[in-house]
Amino acid sequence: MLDQGAPPHHQTSAAPASPGVAARLMRRKPVEHLVAEGGHGEGGQLRRSLGLWQLTMISIGATLGTGIFVVLGDAVPKAGPAVTLAFVIAGLTALFSALSYAELAGSIPVAGSSYSYAYATMGELVAWVCGWCLVLEYGVSVAAVAVGWGEYLNELLDGTLGVTIPAALSSAPGEGGVINLPALIVVLLAMVLLLGGARESARANTIMVCVKIAALVLFCAIGVTGFKSGNYADFMPLGITGVSAAGATLFFSYIGFDAASTAGEEAKDPKRDLPRAIMLSLIIVTALYVLVAAVAVGAWNWKKFDGSEAALAGIMNDVSGQTFWGTLLALGAVISIASVVLTVLYGQTRILFAMARDGLVPKALGRIHPKTGAPRLNTVIVSLFCGALAALIPLGKLVDATSIGTLFAFGLVNIAVIVLRVRRPELERAFRVPFGPVLPVLGFLFCAYNMFSLDTVTWVVFGCWMAAGLVFYFLYGYRRSRLAADDALAATAEK
Repeated sequence: MLDQGAPPHHQTSAAPASPGVAARLMRRKPVEHLVAEGGHGEGGQLRRSLGLWQLTMISIGATLGTGIFVVLGDAVPKAGPAVTLAFVIAGLTALFSALSYAELAGSIPVAGSSYSYAYATMGELVAWVCGWCLVLEYGVSVAAVAVGWGEYLNELLDGTLGVTIPAALSSAPGEGGVINLPALIVVLLAMVLLLGGARESARANTIMVCVKIAALVLFCAIGVTGFKSGNYADFMPLGITGVSAAGATLFFSYIGFDAASTAGEEAKDPKRDLPRAIMLSLIIVTALYVLVAAVAVGAWNWKKFDGSEAALAGIMNDVSGQTFWGTLLALGAVISIASVVLTVLYGQTRILFAMARDGLVPKALGRIHPKTGAPRLNTVIVSLFCGALAALIPLGKLVDATSIGTLFAFGLVNIAVIVLRVRRPELERAFRVPFGPVLPVLGFLFCAYNMFSLDTVTWVVFGCWMAAGLVFYFLYGYRRSRLAADDALAATAEK
């Protein structure tokens, strides 16, 4: 007890000094707190309804789509037949990061994915930066995938009805159009499904994933009949530089394997199922990518891919000598790419849900609808934002912007594994990355290598995005975060 006769300044000197700016920026959220509040939101709670099968389908649904159906046409002109090697390089980068994701998902099974992992290990500022990168990864990825969906929709309409959507209504302003209406429509359709709840969305996604796998297997079965070994004669026409550039672009094809980690608060047994779903989905996707790319380059000369955004359908038509198979593939692509929009949009809403719960973005984004158990307002706002991007921005710009944001976030996840092992060695881990810190370090280096393979314009866009994010954090999240409020209450209680 303080001496009642002591001078006033002696009484106030006993109160703890409020933490400095540096300490506030590095405040960490305990793992136990993250796990304990799992599922809780404003006015309701997320429902645990997803098993291993649904989680794996979410990751495959978010990954397998535009990367192979559309971006292949951008990557082959950069690498030539060595695009298969570029897929392997991008796949290795994803694999190292997937291992780190699997360990953290089994230890911290919450909705925020790498944002929450960074909050528990490296502090609030790093968590915010990671979360802001995830907004770029997921939000812009939805838009990029939606643009690719429109390309295959036109292919389908041309093959079945002999009509196509006018360029003014199917292309962004930078590509000679006024608005990309199909891209906007598929985002809004995904929004409607998500508003019904996670279980209903997962069922629709599972059906679409089965269709997309069947479509790619069909492509390989028909495309291999037109295989010409001479197409591999000049395997690496643009050298290793071209392969590296293609690998950085193709990394976009692997974005989404971490989507299962955003479902941590809706999984029935997250500690067991999340690591399994992440690894299983990546193995399936990588095998399909390499097989499809090998068949595609064997069937077409690599120079023919330039400017072709529906290359697989074109190959099917050329090899079979009729439009039926290409049209059937276009139908499969329309369904499968829609599933990517659905699952990536789902991941984006759950990440913002976690950030809203922590007070770093407006709390309205964390409000749960009591009937569906879904964050409805969050879903509508995110969908409208992504739909606007898809309608107005060209595909190429969206792909590279998505890749750099993802690589940055993945790099932080690899670091987070090492930090958490040092700080919390006793923490229960359902899965451990083998070979100690070696593989997480390699994962970080691969991410950095791929980032520096992207062009200057992409780095400028990324820099502007990060600057905007830091401005928002210091004007809003820095003072409104729940950890800041807890610190203030503790300081008040101790005075």
